[in-house]
Amino acid sequence: MLAFASLAIGAAMPIEPRPPALEVPREGHVGAVTCGGCHAAAYADWQGSHHRHAMAAAADASVAAPFAGESVRQAGRESRFSRRDGRFFARIEGPDGQDAEFEVTHTLGVAPLQQYLAPLPGGRLQPLPWAWDARPAVKGGQRWFHLYPGEEIRAGDPLHWTGRIQNWNMQCAACHTTDLRRNALAGGQGYATEAAATGVTCEACHGAGARHVAWAQGRRRPEDAATQGLAVRFPAGGGQGGWVMNATRGVVRWEGPPRSTPTLDVCGPCHARRREIAADPVPGRPFLDAYVPALLEEGLYHPDGANLDEVFEWGSFVQSRMHRAGVTCTDCHSPHSGKLRAEGNALCLQCHAAERFDVAAHHRHAEGSAGAQCVNCHMPSRTYMVVHARRDHALRVPRPDLSARLGTPDVCTDCHRDRGAAWAAERVAAWHGGGRAQIPHWSEAIAAGRAGEHGAGDRLLGLAADPEAPAIARATALSLLPANSARGILSALTGAVRDADPLLRMTGAAALSSLPPRERIALAAPLLDDAIRAVRLEAARALAPVPEAALTPAQVAARARAMDEIVAAARLNADQPDALTGLGTVFADQGRAAEAEAEFRAALRLDAAHVPAVLGLAEVFRRTAHERAAEAVLREGLAAAPTSAPLHHALGLSQVRLRQIDKAVETLGHAAALEPSNARFAYVYGMALRSTGRPDMATAVLHQALARHPTQRDILLLLAVMARDAGEWMQTREYAERLLAIDPQDRQALQLLSEVPRR
Repeated sequence: MLAFASLAIGAAMPIEPRPPALEVPREGHVGAVTCGGCHAAAYADWQGSHHRHAMAAAADASVAAPFAGESVRQAGRESRFSRRDGRFFARIEGPDGQDAEFEVTHTLGVAPLQQYLAPLPGGRLQPLPWAWDARPAVKGGQRWFHLYPGEEIRAGDPLHWTGRIQNWNMQCAACHTTDLRRNALAGGQGYATEAAATGVTCEACHGAGARHVAWAQGRRRPEDAATQGLAVRFPAGGGQGGWVMNATRGVVRWEGPPRSTPTLDVCGPCHARRREIAADPVPGRPFLDAYVPALLEEGLYHPDGANLDEVFEWGSFVQSRMHRAGVTCTDCHSPHSGKLRAEGNALCLQCHAAERFDVAAHHRHAEGSAGAQCVNCHMPSRTYMVVHARRDHALRVPRPDLSARLGTPDVCTDCHRDRGAAWAAERVAAWHGGGRAQIPHWSEAIAAGRAGEHGAGDRLLGLAADPEAPAIARATALSLLPANSARGILSALTGAVRDADPLLRMTGAAALSSLPPRERIALAAPLLDDAIRAVRLEAARALAPVPEAALTPAQVAARARAMDEIVAAARLNADQPDALTGLGTVFADQGRAAEAEAEFRAALRLDAAHVPAVLGLAEVFRRTAHERAAEAVLREGLAAAPTSAPLHHALGLSQVRLRQIDKAVETLGHAAALEPSNARFAYVYGMALRSTGRPDMATAVLHQALARHPTQRDILLLLAVMARDAGEWMQTREYAERLLAIDPQDRQALQLLSEVPRR
């Protein structure tokens, strides 16, 4: 098994010998060479794949860069690459800010770029900030390039190549090795990471092979009859049914029993933005039994689900019509080589009739031009890591009308850069009629929910209940509901937690915390024994604050089992502040203050600037009536994260409770200035100004916030009350009427309107 030993480093210290690259399969593993003995064609395809070269020991055969004395510069600092006696070295700024020589022991990836890993103390492997552009020279490649061009990232910064965020063990290892055990040591002390093999081998996707080899050799167990001794077989379901062309639509459809394939569950873990919740994931098991995928979150995806941050393929593909039709990864990609099954439009014409789709009447571009290529309109690319262009796998129909309204990416103006989305929308309307722009799209509900717009709750409810919308979009709507009031939320969550899709059950369970205890128990308790781990964990979190007396003995026992899984998932991710903060929050909800404090402090030892942990720890002290301690925690947090608006806001509230009113007003104002888009911060600052006898300043602050959030009820109500108190009846009427436009039954608005003198 791979064991990455520590290396002592320093400007004046010699480099110790690199750790041996031990690729000894763990129990049950047989290795790719054994697999190749019977599966020669698959093995040959795999040998040239990106999976095969996902990681390798540094050697002449695996290292693409010259390492021949090249010198590069970034932000005024020089780095140099060399080799001696078949070993590879980089002289570069180390964790102490001094230049030192580090040995490169492993490669990461192969094309279009290759990264290089150097050991640091504590069993860590860290990728250098300089990578090799493996593209041909005619495409700009065959050069060293910095992964953060133009930025000065110095030692001590988490983004420095020696920092926590750049750590291979935490960030990269699971998807570049086979059967990894990250083995994060408690307290951020490092790692005892080991794996069955570097690279993504046969057993990474098919599971340990020893029982399959025994089956092939005639030593067959009865329980292996269906699986031939493998964790997963492809395809599942015996291959009944097939794709049949629908002559009317020009698109194939699946006929026969529902298509069942484990492919997406096998590919998803390494092709999704997700977090791990199980220590020993088994290939082919349901994805959500071992991982929690990111939803269409702000900062990761645009409102229409288009890629924004580095989210890989899973979250995009599950939005697609192809996914809903039963198409899966290996319908387009060879599973062993990773190559496309056909080139250009021929790939799409496997399922789409050429006479209907590969013609100018459909794509509206010259035959053979870039605009005539299916992927350029339906799978736009975005470049990550400077040189790696990746295509969006949602395969969406272009909607420039939505781009014009919501600011989402528009594939038309990706090429027609001298035009805007409104122009593109007009062209599409001219081609297809104006009806397409009238077709509702779920992105509008997501955008409204993110912005907290008037009526967003109702729109999110509609999306959550829409069986024609992608499950990931419906789940995202559920996640936004608690922040957007809606009268039908109980019905929506009831449907979600009973849905067949585990993504909806998981997200529905996570949203149950917005319900009163009785409804929460009724909906969450049955999920404590759900077949899918991610669902069980969210159900347990929802029920964490509920006293045992409110549960049946069976529910108490089920919650305890699920809580054990929550703790195990946090321990698995003991190198991640988010995981420890999440566990601390659960403990705090259960009233286990000492345990919550320990988890929050552990998170802050990993990252002193981790704002959620600071807020969680301060809240523990607030709940236990230790307000001075809460204030001290918040000040320590601000020393590490001085521009954090949430920390300034929390400190201002703490100062209010400590009756430090003048300081509180100043601190709350600073929070509102740091994050002007946050309506709550502006509202609280306005309240503080009003309460300290500065109504004019309060009005100015609230008006600025109202310009950004014209339907924010709390701001409108406060302005209406202030106008009434000042005898400004016209303004009182105006604000009250705006409140009633949002909710005609708003009792406070009706009361204010009744107080306005009649003319």
